[in-house]
Amino acid sequence: MNSGLPSSTDVIVIGAGNAAFCAALSAAEHGVSVLVLERAPEEEAGGNSRFTAGAFRCVYDGVEDLRALMPDLTDAEVASADFGTYTEEKFFDDMGRVTEYRTDPDLCEILVTRSKATMLWMRDKGIRFMPIWGRQAYKIGGKFKFWGGLTVEAWGGGPGLVEQWTKVANKNNVAIAYNARALALIADDDGVKGVRLKHKGKTVEVRAKSVVLAAGGFQANAEMRTRYLGPLWELAKIRGTRFNTGDGIKMALDIGAMPTGNWSGGHAVGWDRNAPEFGDLAVGDNFQKHSYPWSIMINANGERFVDEGADFRNYTYAKYGRVILNQPKQFAWQVFDAKIIPMLRDEYRIKQVTKVRANTLEELCEKLEDVDSAKALETIKAYNKAVMTEVPFDPNVKDGRGTRGLAIPKSNWANTIEEPPFEAYAVTCGLTFTFGGVKINTDAQVIDTDGLPIAGLYAAGELVGGLFYFNYPGGTGLMNGSVFGRIAGASAGQRAKKAS
Repeated sequence: MNSGLPSSTDVIVIGAGNAAFCAALSAAEHGVSVLVLERAPEEEAGGNSRFTAGAFRCVYDGVEDLRALMPDLTDAEVASADFGTYTEEKFFDDMGRVTEYRTDPDLCEILVTRSKATMLWMRDKGIRFMPIWGRQAYKIGGKFKFWGGLTVEAWGGGPGLVEQWTKVANKNNVAIAYNARALALIADDDGVKGVRLKHKGKTVEVRAKSVVLAAGGFQANAEMRTRYLGPLWELAKIRGTRFNTGDGIKMALDIGAMPTGNWSGGHAVGWDRNAPEFGDLAVGDNFQKHSYPWSIMINANGERFVDEGADFRNYTYAKYGRVILNQPKQFAWQVFDAKIIPMLRDEYRIKQVTKVRANTLEELCEKLEDVDSAKALETIKAYNKAVMTEVPFDPNVKDGRGTRGLAIPKSNWANTIEEPPFEAYAVTCGLTFTFGGVKINTDAQVIDTDGLPIAGLYAAGELVGGLFYFNYPGGTGLMNGSVFGRIAGASAGQRAKKAS
């Protein structure tokens, strides 16, 4: 075949992000041939994984578990940090609470109970991890204190993760075809037999004994966003790759896969108002603006509209993007004063940032573009009066330093905005990934609308529905892709081996 692709292989994996690579490497352990189809050209490869910060939420019962995962940790680093623990029970609690207890109990159990073992498996494959210094830990009394269950990230963040996986794949004889867009599954009454795809402009077919779908959600498809998430979602910015247009989901539904999960939901955050339409690999996830729990957020009417300090950032950031999208003109300003500015995360210091600075509150409110400045000033003054200044501020715990008497309270980390200079940052909604997708069982087999597995078809990552509803705990996206990618690959590899 002059496309340079084989006419057949044992296992095809559609996608080349974290979930896809876990599936490919897991399948290869069964001694079968594996072909990864990546729609993007090589320089844009890696799906949404490449755009993430690379954080993984995983169970650990103490520092020894972390040392097993990160053998590079020095005694000095361990001594300078309070890593705490993140038990299975805590992970279950977080998943239940943020999804309002709608998460699929069987899939959630596997995600939680296999998180640690899956991370160790990845480390054994050659993926390196490190603690999330500085983004998820603050120094208190000379010690970094980690909180909220997010402690570990891939070395080099998302780009480092994809680069490492690509090396591991090459070392393990996993073939990767770039510019290879899967168009349809080849299937009959006996199940899935391969994939029809466009490779470098030519339509070809590659037969396979098993196919794993790991091609991401439908967030980069404006039509699907508006159809499923609702009006205004065509106006959202896309945080990640432009290639996640729901093709994997559509080709599964076309052969009778069961749609499941929160189809009108997605992970959406505060994102720079003037960021480009899709993710920019040079900036990565730095368009996000995640220090908002220490801010107040003001909309075009000059009003606060959400409890910025309702919970730790990693339990609210994935749902507040939707709240911002629903504001007049789909934006808000995050406002800080001199007390907090030194604490802002690094992403506030990039060149491509929509920011104003002023020495008086009056001047600041005048500079807030598209905002009712008189109302904004009134809002800030009312907020300042309501802050419980007698309660000490502590960024590492829910400090209970709230407000009194406001229609929309601020529950924690309420600091007055009165010390110049003042800064404000304009944000809109940045959509990360969508929550609706195909139904799988605990072996990662895709289930059809009759409730039966589709022979030879497996799925993992963003295009699986049923795990996340309304919101998600930070770091579970990559963890979910890894756990179910590994399972999907094992199931696909076993089936292909038996059929050999």
